[in-house]
Amino acid sequence: MVPRLGISMGDPLGIGPEIVVKALSVWRGRPVVVFGDVERLEAMRRMLVADVSWQVVESLAQAEKAGELQVLVVPGPAVTGPWGAVMAEAGQASYQYIVDAVNWHRKGGICGLVTAPIHKEAIHRAGVSEPGHTEILARLLAAPRVAMMLVGGGLRVTHISTHVSLVEAIERVTADRIQAAVHLTAEILPQFGLVGGLIAVAGLNPHNGEHGLFGDVEERIIRPAVEQLAGQGMQVVGPIAADTVFARAKRQEFSAVIALYHDQGHIPVKLLAFDQAVNLTLGLPMVRTSVDHGTAMDIAGQGVANAESLLAALSLADRLTQP
Repeated sequence: MVPRLGISMGDPLGIGPEIVVKALSVWRGRPVVVFGDVERLEAMRRMLVADVSWQVVESLAQAEKAGELQVLVVPGPAVTGPWGAVMAEAGQASYQYIVDAVNWHRKGGICGLVTAPIHKEAIHRAGVSEPGHTEILARLLAAPRVAMMLVGGGLRVTHISTHVSLVEAIERVTADRIQAAVHLTAEILPQFGLVGGLIAVAGLNPHNGEHGLFGDVEERIIRPAVEQLAGQGMQVVGPIAADTVFARAKRQEFSAVIALYHDQGHIPVKLLAFDQAVNLTLGLPMVRTSVDHGTAMDIAGQGVANAESLLAALSLADRLTQP
């Protein structure tokens, strides 16, 4: 069978069905398998008058018979309810699409996974305890250490924490987390053609703490962690003041940056590549990319959603799954 990328549709009441249909109407890369609500996809295809067709398959055997057909759809739970509604039923459906995709990957049915956005409140209402895709996939795939890397605007930024409060994020700035993020980043860089690329670890406090005047995390935790890694032969420097490290990375002084909390890493990437940024999960036994935006419930079902991030996620997954 032709190696295919999987796409999980995300929350069926959000913009997931729309951006999937829009992206597939112009995608000409590796063939794909979509896991989602067939009725929602069909409704959006009719609404958009989109130039895309697919075959519904319910098993790997049926997919193999489809040959090189560009798009297959594996039907998951169908959801009733208005566009933009936050519902447990939709949360459970979006979770099931992910589970189905992982099961297909285990059987060799897909070579990587691209995820459309899920709604965190909806999945919590459905009883899913994890805060998002990264943690769900880590559990389903038994991955001991994972990290989010944002790719866009000429930057590659790995986060040591994401969806936690700022207070908790600061508490998570530990030598162990920093070193794990550096190792995961170093492992992926060769797939970007960056063998031996230099990784920069950002500082936490203004001006790296000014030798303890504004905090001592840099000298007490970050610098010793970086020095230990460098002593092991890792190509890493830091801490580099957060107000300059991303500009220097943009000038290609660094191949990647380790960000210490969600907004520190997200703001520069979204400033440079708001519609084209891609979320890449490091540490999984499969390639997983995602859009870097949410379900946009306020515009769901209106036909005005932007599919550029999904297309960028497809392109990156296609690149990273090449033999």
